[in-house]
Amino acid sequence: MMNSYFVKQGIKEAEMEDFIRKNFPLGDYSRTEIIRTPMGTKILIYTNKPGRIIGRGGSNINAITDAVKARFNLENAQVDVKTIDNPNMDAKIVAKQIASALERGYNVKKIANLTVKRVMDSGAIGIEIIISGKMTGSKTTQTKVIEGYLKQSGEPSRTLVDYGFEIAQTKPGTIGVKVKIMKEFQDITGEIRK
Repeated sequence: MMNSYFVKQGIKEAEMEDFIRKNFPLGDYSRTEIIRTPMGTKILIYTNKPGRIIGRGGSNINAITDAVKARFNLENAQVDVKTIDNPNMDAKIVAKQIASALERGYNVKKIANLTVKRVMDSGAIGIEIIISGKMTGSKTTQTKVIEGYLKQSGEPSRTLVDYGFEIAQTKPGTIGVKVKIMKEFQDITGEIRK
């Protein structure tokens, strides 16, 4: 009985994040977080460009609040925007930046290598970028760039590695961008280092 409640809440959160991402594409969203309070529901949107999401005079944030209230039947919903301190360490924002660069016609290998350098200079332990799809011509190709140390399996890969995925629509076709960033390292004693 209790497990089904948490499953329903998880599905609702995923639907809400997808709804906000599709209907309000401005800004680089990282994630949304839903907090239930006695006064109502608080929705936190994490981004590196809060001004684009808030809009002039709060017009965008009011539109988001009204749309979320109508779509998900929330009575007292409040939408708040939180700024991400280091967007180069957030895999979802990095994936969105790569996808938008590909849509503008940048070279795949060049943008992947520049992004790897920028993320590693920001203090990441390791990064992996996989770009695959129709880039030129009729064949699908894949570009993979890895640098540093990155856990691929086990508990450290779930807890220490940030994962992001984004789709770019270009003239030749659809391109998928996967980004994994390892921000911290856990040594043999179990101590986490940044």
